[in-house]
Amino acid sequence: MKRILLFTVFSLLLCSSCKKEPATSETVENVSSLTETSKENGFAIVIHGGAGTIKKENMTSEQEVAYRTKLQEALDAGYKVLEEGGSSLDAVQKSVNIMEDSPLFNAGKGAVFNSAGKNELDASIMDGKTLNSGAIAGVKQIKNPINAARIVMDSTRHVMMAGKGAEDFAKLNGIEFEDDNYFHTEKRYNQLLKAQEREKVVLDHSALIIDTKELIDDHKYGTVGAVAIDKEGNIAAATSTGGMTNKKYGRVGDSPIIGAGTYANNKTCGVSATGTGEYFIRTLATHEASSLMQYRNLSLKESLDGVMKQIGDLGGSGGLIALDRNGNVAWSFNSTGMYRGYKKSSGENVVKFYEE
Repeated sequence: MKRILLFTVFSLLLCSSCKKEPATSETVENVSSLTETSKENGFAIVIHGGAGTIKKENMTSEQEVAYRTKLQEALDAGYKVLEEGGSSLDAVQKSVNIMEDSPLFNAGKGAVFNSAGKNELDASIMDGKTLNSGAIAGVKQIKNPINAARIVMDSTRHVMMAGKGAEDFAKLNGIEFEDDNYFHTEKRYNQLLKAQEREKVVLDHSALIIDTKELIDDHKYGTVGAVAIDKEGNIAAATSTGGMTNKKYGRVGDSPIIGAGTYANNKTCGVSATGTGEYFIRTLATHEASSLMQYRNLSLKESLDGVMKQIGDLGGSGGLIALDRNGNVAWSFNSTGMYRGYKKSSGENVVKFYEE
């Protein structure tokens, strides 16, 4: 009997201790606050305007102001999209548009000339959420190549379109075109003539000397790119270029190739490249950066440095910008400089040119 009584008392005590306390208004408020906070993530954007022989001693104060102002404008344009709740895809496209419309960068209006004296343009864009992508290659007279790449991604089952077919498709979809005069800058044309003159003597891969009277820098690898993460945590990347001065007509570099010049994956990071495209293609540079994070558990910076080492060991030069799923920003380059910058919802705003 005593045993039964003790068992009953013990059972009642146990049940009493297991009862949950009713949620107080303070508890509910805290849970609600946490839920609201988790709905909106931090956001950020990082951009580049090309890598190459960019040295402070070769830059005039006017050049520095011009490049810094335009890079900041591109950052602000993309950041505004993110701040207002827009998608990372719209943000990177907007930032790239700003640089495509400037003669300072080798993309869109500032595109360099190929060996035939023409401007051939490449671009690509990628959605890290779905891995959907769009690219165009070897097109002429398209004012903003990244817009055409976006149309390929959004309106077709394809990833890349090239040449006249891509141009015809862009026209059907209302993409803006300009005549050759729009893309012609004396500075870029003179670069072509200098490059052709040098080739007649010796194949020389050093950068051209900067004319301090001109705002346009002769940095060698002038591609533009942007990577962003929005409030929903989605990553996007975009890259646009005119290629390399005096390239063989019809040559396509890494910029329109997904996994070489552009890559984005919400699981890891988004990356945009600039440099000697053939080496970035051979190493699948932007995808390799993502893979090093995913399969070797490297940090963003370690991954970029690892890829640039591979490229450097092969004889290539250039740089990478990237942003991971936590909003961390990193870059890596083996040239003497790279036009680059980032802006975060935390308030950080950075624009840099030189090796540091």
